Amino acid sequence: MEEKKTHAPHNVIMEGRKKLSISGVTEIDSFDEQTVILFCSTGELAIRGEGLHINRIDVDTGELSLEGERIDGLSYADNQPGRGSWLSKLFR
Repeated sequence: MEEKKTHAPHNVIMEGRKKLSISGVTEIDSFDEQTVILFCSTGELAIRGEGLHINRIDVDTGELSLEGERIDGLSYADNQPGRGSWLSKLFR
């Protein structure tokens, strides 16, 4: 019997533009020091900043924690996983 994973509701908590805690994460598409692209129950979430790094991710609960020198922006799109990478969307 296959076990289904259930994720917590999607929440975002930012502390002083340097720390971010996110719940409801279903997949991480890509990440580097300037951009983290992930998917949650509400769609795609892009996080932009400087010196970004992921501290912790729990795939069972869908919780992610990241830090950076500065978090500049969060932007949502309605895209769901499996519909192409963020790079292919950029060049459409």
